[in-house]
Amino acid sequence: MRMLRGFRLTTARAIVLAAAFLLLACSRGFAEPIVLKLSFYTSDRSTIYQCQVKPFVDAVNADGVGLVRIEVYFSGAISASQADQPNLVRGGQADLAAIVPGATPNDFPGTTVFGVPGLFETDKEASLVFSRLIAAGALKGYDPFFVVGAYVLGGESIHSRKPIASVADLKGQIIRVNNEIVADVLKQLGAAPVIMPINRAMDALSQGQIDGVVVVPAVLSEFGFSRLAQNHYLLPIGAAPLAMVMSQARFASLPPRAQDIIRAHSGRSYIEQVTACTDARNREVVAQLRAAPLRTVVEPSPADLAAARAAYGAAIREWTSASPGNLALMDKVKSDRDALRKASPQ
Repeated sequence: MRMLRGFRLTTARAIVLAAAFLLLACSRGFAEPIVLKLSFYTSDRSTIYQCQVKPFVDAVNADGVGLVRIEVYFSGAISASQADQPNLVRGGQADLAAIVPGATPNDFPGTTVFGVPGLFETDKEASLVFSRLIAAGALKGYDPFFVVGAYVLGGESIHSRKPIASVADLKGQIIRVNNEIVADVLKQLGAAPVIMPINRAMDALSQGQIDGVVVVPAVLSEFGFSRLAQNHYLLPIGAAPLAMVMSQARFASLPPRAQDIIRAHSGRSYIEQVTACTDARNREVVAQLRAAPLRTVVEPSPADLAAARAAYGAAIREWTSASPGNLALMDKVKSDRDALRKASPQ
């Protein structure tokens, strides 16, 4: 009799626990996590993914278990076109995307200014100013987006099939670039620049349509450039302003907790992670290039650096003189840069 009573109590307790579990599950509506689609135009093996996308995705997915999850569509599964990425987010085909504003300069007028070499001491400094200007509404084109991170990757240098021992050897070389400002600088130095998406440049290089590319060293091997470009001229020639963006409407539709998780891994923390990761990878690749016996790695001479600074200045003057808006924006960039340096010396 005593055993039966114990059995009944145990059974009753189990029923109560099961009912509590069911009530909890019902309160959550048996909901699957909210899935956010992230469009990415190249592969998961690229430094671009490893440094600029994966840490953010992993962090959100770890904190958002059961609530929100990001799924990445690699290698252009939604679209391989860099120019399409902002439209995918605007149109709802993707919730997030890594975008290259220089691929659609008319959509992001003014962002070109962050391609100007010589304005900033570090990528982090450039990225923080870029982010500040977006938040202040000083840069057009970003209103439809929640900007996870706006960042600038400097340290772009020239990698060519043809030898480059000095600035003089750039004359006549057809070089792929990311944006108009870098193109203007190379024109000043005698080269023939071509604005081209990075994921189309290897075909052009292998077919002899271009002689070389302006990229950060970190991406040389993963896009195949290192197979043909054996000459590396480490002149700091430009920078690439980039961003990870999310649909503003989609972000607003998320539960507050999901919004908090995304915010926690956005902004300054995102910038610091991206710039540190890319800088480390660049240094590693340059060391590998120097150690390779069949490669030529050239540091610019003081005379070449002086020629480059003159080209930077000419490109800046040409850009600022193009419109009063450009001049005002350049002043704003310099003002925010100087304020940042004063508040937080590098």
